[in-house]
Amino acid sequence: MARLALNKSTLNKEGRKVRAYQKFVPALDLKRKQLLAARATAEQTLQQQQRELVEIEQQVRNQLSMLPNFQGRADQLVSIGAMELSEVNLVGIRLPELKSLQVVLEPFSCLGTEHWLDHLASLLQQQATLRVRQQLTEQRLLCLNQGLQKTTQRLNLFDKVLIPQARQNIRKIQIALADAERAGVVRAKIAKRKRQEMGV
Repeated sequence: MARLALNKSTLNKEGRKVRAYQKFVPALDLKRKQLLAARATAEQTLQQQQRELVEIEQQVRNQLSMLPNFQGRADQLVSIGAMELSEVNLVGIRLPELKSLQVVLEPFSCLGTEHWLDHLASLLQQQATLRVRQQLTEQRLLCLNQGLQKTTQRLNLFDKVLIPQARQNIRKIQIALADAERAGVVRAKIAKRKRQEMGV
């Protein structure tokens, strides 16, 4: 680190630094609060999605107890056909958002299969949609956590490092300037006294 020059121009420069840094702190704090709120919302959404997935699994277990005897592959009844994602900008952080999702129901014979297969296919469609939404919410949560971490680091850099350092530099410069001024006054008094002694 460069040695601090103890003069008035450096004092003005450090004062400008403090004022500039203090302008960033409220904006960063607001951004951090918005990210915290968005993260809390995403966490609640994720918990809700997990509850809904558990409910669907319980419905399959309770209502479709004959599923283990099914000869075909139930997991092949539905598939993800098309998915379109977009990005949303939240205080400078790009978050993925589901624009559209198409869950395709594989064709099966209504006459040659069990009657409960329609209900199972409907539940599997709901489950596939929820799983995609859950993965997207987890991805959003990851982006929000990373953005929150960076924002908190920047806020702490300004609030706990740069501003206190600049204020400490200002204090050092003010003390040095005050000492130099006092020393100048003392020298002037000593010189005046010597001139008076020589003149008398």
